[in-house]
Amino acid sequence: MGRPETLKDNLAARRQYATLQRESFDSADLVSVRLQQLWFTRCTFRETDLRQATLDGCHFKLCDLRGANLSGASMRGVTLAGCDLTGADLRAADLTGARFGRVLTGTPPHGLTDATDVRLANAILRDLQLDQVIGWPITG
Repeated sequence: MGRPETLKDNLAARRQYATLQRESFDSADLVSVRLQQLWFTRCTFRETDLRQATLDGCHFKLCDLRGANLSGASMRGVTLAGCDLTGADLRAADLTGARFGRVLTGTPPHGLTDATDVRLANAILRDLQLDQVIGWPITG
């Protein structure tokens, strides 16, 4: 059997807890991808289509998710630390038990998660944990 042919297949084939650093997934089509609790550090997902993705238990540290479409995604237990979510679409996403927090990188606002202009209509926010998130509270 050969290597996965698409970026989506490549990510889905990664073993549980695999770490990815400084990789770009900008504008990628990752609709409905199912990930195995991957750890992303300083990765970019600008304008990436992650609709209906399963990201349960994934960790994002210092990642750029500006304008990412995460509508309908399952993000149960996700950790977003020091990430930029400016303008991300999280409508109808399941954020049960998710943690939006910070990374100790120096003086704020460096290392804080930015949720400015995030869309959350119909998102499930049960047990969502927030630690010094910029742009919160969010409406709509």
